[in-house]
Amino acid sequence: MHYTLCDLFADLTQNSVDAKATYITVEILETKRDITVYIRDNGIGMNKKTLKQATDPFYTDGIKHPKRKIGLGIPFLIQTANETAGEWNITSEENIGTTIFAKFNTENIDTPPVGDIPSFFRQILTFNGNYEMKIVRSKPNNSYVLLRSELIDALGNLETVSSLSLLGDFLTSQEEDE
Repeated sequence: MHYTLCDLFADLTQNSVDAKATYITVEILETKRDITVYIRDNGIGMNKKTLKQATDPFYTDGIKHPKRKIGLGIPFLIQTANETAGEWNITSEENIGTTIFAKFNTENIDTPPVGDIPSFFRQILTFNGNYEMKIVRSKPNNSYVLLRSELIDALGNLETVSSLSLLGDFLTSQEEDE
């Protein structure tokens, strides 16, 4: 299992990059009691058979991790949601993309800590690849929307120590309540 929900969300977002998505949306909605995440992509998607197999912890397509006999991202999402009275749903169509939905009750004693949201955003924004990412963040006293391309335009790139430091500072400032 993942230490924080953000670790789980990062793993699932990496799947979108690996699925050759050119546009990924990560939406995190937070209330006093719940945290909800949507991860949508326009990647290669999955047919019904592959989608069913992806929920099995002992299934892997053999491509992403050729020497590993298991694929745990989606099964960990399902396990975490089921064990914490949460919700989950995954829809996917071949050559269209995939949408993952999950909702967790943060008051449930078994729900992992949310984790460091700004660090999670910095991590997923800097995954290797040529893609656009839209981040939508909503919490009781603040909300914002970010585009990866606009951050790259402002910082020059997301690869140097100085640009990553500035990105981290900016993301942290976005989390401050209004």
